[in-house]
Amino acid sequence: MAEEVLIPPSGKITSHLTASLLAVAFLTSFGSSMLYGYNLAVVNSPAVYIKDFYNKTVVGRNGTGLSEETLTLMYSLTVSVFAVGGLLGSLIVGMLVTRYGRKGTVVNTTVLVFIAALLMGFSRICGSPEMIIIGRFITGIHSGISLSVVPMYLGEIAPKNLRGFLGLVPSIFIGTGVFVAQILGLHELLGKEEHWPLFLSVIAVPTFIQLMLLPWFPESPRYLLIEKHNIHATIRALKWYRAKCNIQAEIEEMQEEQRSLLSVETLSVWKLMLDDTVRWQVLSVVVINIGMQLSGIDAVRTIWFYTNSIFENAGIPAPEIQYTTAGTGIIEIIAGLIGCFTIEKLGRRPLMIGGFAMMGICSTGITLALILQAHLSFMRYISVCCVVGIIAGFCIGPAGVPFLVTAELFKQSHRPAAYIIGGSLNWLSNFTVGFVFPFLQMSAGAYCYLVFATICASVAVYVYIVIPETKNKTFMEISQMFSKKEAVLETQSLIHVDQLKLRKLNGYGGLEHASVEFDSSLSVP
Repeated sequence: MAEEVLIPPSGKITSHLTASLLAVAFLTSFGSSMLYGYNLAVVNSPAVYIKDFYNKTVVGRNGTGLSEETLTLMYSLTVSVFAVGGLLGSLIVGMLVTRYGRKGTVVNTTVLVFIAALLMGFSRICGSPEMIIIGRFITGIHSGISLSVVPMYLGEIAPKNLRGFLGLVPSIFIGTGVFVAQILGLHELLGKEEHWPLFLSVIAVPTFIQLMLLPWFPESPRYLLIEKHNIHATIRALKWYRAKCNIQAEIEEMQEEQRSLLSVETLSVWKLMLDDTVRWQVLSVVVINIGMQLSGIDAVRTIWFYTNSIFENAGIPAPEIQYTTAGTGIIEIIAGLIGCFTIEKLGRRPLMIGGFAMMGICSTGITLALILQAHLSFMRYISVCCVVGIIAGFCIGPAGVPFLVTAELFKQSHRPAAYIIGGSLNWLSNFTVGFVFPFLQMSAGAYCYLVFATICASVAVYVYIVIPETKNKTFMEISQMFSKKEAVLETQSLIHVDQLKLRKLNGYGGLEHASVEFDSSLSVP
């Protein structure tokens, strides 16, 4: 597919999407990001069969079965150990992308998926619940790495006018992974007792396809030039991804960033947190990544916990609820596609602000619906609409834009550490809320959704006030925008200090600890 080069009135070069860019976006997302969504949902359908397997195995070993509490604890460990692995993966991603590169990390970590698939696939034959738990832990490590490295890789190979579009492709595949798990988990497919080991291990198929095809594509040009100083490999990679486009301007922009980082090594997390020049970027990554979990994925999960009862109250027959629940997975994909195809027109800020605001409104709506549905029958349908609204609001913006923005807010030397911070906070929030929410729900009941509504509103306000629009800007231009913001704040601070000193001089050095408001009253005529 040949690429055209458009020169708009501003004189800036705008690149069209090429087959190479699209292929890399699909391969990395299909073999890595989709597995994250799949593994989130895969243990829901066979839960009864997995618990039964655990109990029978212990009976065979010890002669006595497990208590209900112990069985629930083992299953909870099977579910939550995925998040523990994800946290570990997010902590080591910086080291991996620096050593092996972006594409190299995606390719090399596929071995984790194959190991996990073998463990979980043969767990029943071997009579080992431990193999399932270890397999879930390993898939978590892979997902923790993938959630950071895939958007980093796509963000670096994409031209600036397509960075948003390509950056949201992984979030579409995450939703697709959830949907695939819901469909395969139906009783007519892999939802039967004899099929659950295959259901858990099918993750090896997309990863195998990725492993066969992705190595043929080049590494990130920015990584090759700025970190490996290989200009020839950089040119070859850009020609591959840009086809007939004049790549000189892009190389010059990368070289400008390279010159600005000549005296700067790749920063550690600790050094990044102590770097005053990027404090607003770091704070923004913290806010949007924690906000995404506390008001996004985990809010959706808690809603899925009540989905069956909500749909049952809405009059949907019990045998059809599993199909209705699976059908709502289509909403995730459609909402993700809407975000993907509108981000380069609307920008990052509107999708994040609009998504969080929509989720906040719908969370409030669920609270009202749950409170009033005993008195007003139509509130049952309002609750269903709010469920759909939260899922759509999340997938349009908050599901994928934070990962994209994390790449855009930092230069090459700061980016790996930024992803470690964002990824680890993401998984920590995920794990924490999983434990805290049941107690919150027990104590607050329907009002617990107001907590999510408050978080959504707070993050939306923060994005509106602090984070600038990064659409169609180079990494250097974005960095300069934050530098100007920092300079303005420092100037305002200096002006405030100078005014304070002047007012004290006017008061002939009056009381040192007196309130500023009373300085003028100390002046001698």
